[in-house]
This record gives sequence, C-alpha cells and structure tokens, in this order.
Amino acid sequence: MKSQLVAESAGQRTFVVVLDAGEEAFAALTALAVAQNIGSASLTAIGAFERATVGWFDLEEKDYQRIPVMEQCEVLSAIGDVARGDDGKPSLHVHAVLGLRDGTTRGGHLLSGLVRPTLEVTLVEMPAHLRRRKRPELGIALIDLDA
Repeated sequence: MKSQLVAESAGQRTFVVVLDAGEEAFAALTALAVAQNIGSASLTAIGAFERATVGWFDLEEKDYQRIPVMEQCEVLSAIGDVARGDDGKPSLHVHAVLGLRDGTTRGGHLLSGLVRPTLEVTLVEMPAHLRRRKRPELGIALIDLDA
C-alpha cells in the first residue's frame, strides 16, 4: 500500500491511497487509519478484487449474511466512513457495489476484499471526531452524534 497526503487545511487531511495486488482492502485501510490517527473520515474507492465478501445485515439475527464473490470483480463503487469505536480505535464502515464479468452486480457491507490489480482510495478526514457505539438492541455499532 502506498499513501500520500495530498491536502491539509483547517484540521482536514486528504489522503490518496493505492493498494496493490494481494492486499486485503479492509485490513489495509484500517491499518492506515490507525497509523495516521484518523478518528473521523469519509472514503471512496474504485478498482478491482480477485475475490471479496460483502454482507447483508439481518436485523433478526443481528449478524451479516455473507455473500462471497469468488471471482475477479470490479469495484464499481465503494463508499464509507471512519469513526472511533467503543475501544477508541478507528472503525471502518464501507459499502461496495461489485461488478461481475456478465454485467451483474453484488453489493453490501464490505467484509473483505483481496485486491487485484489495484484499489484507488480517496480518504478525507473531518476535523471533528466521530464516535461509533455498539447498539445492543441492533447488534451493530453505529455513529452516535451525541457521543
């Protein structure tokens, strides 16, 4: 992974990140957020995965139903955010639409993605820190604007 700080103004930093083939996207972006002490940001990405897993959140089960994509796919759109979790560490939340060879798509919460050949990410930090808190009644952590 390569990253470059391309802009910084009034507490807002903008990074361009390029992931290489073989890197796991979610883990690499989490590591960058930790290394750069990013507590609040939005991100967008395009590129491709060798394989990926997206998820659909089942409110009754309070867990993600995994949707594996076991083939080369285009990352048509990936959008998400970074907020600090209950543990104080950066927590990613990313949704992705993946395009398949036949033109169909798979989409959902990005659980994992093995990059091939690249993933290009723009990450824009916000000056205020956001907090993601576990919501036991839902089984997931959501941004809490009152925190």
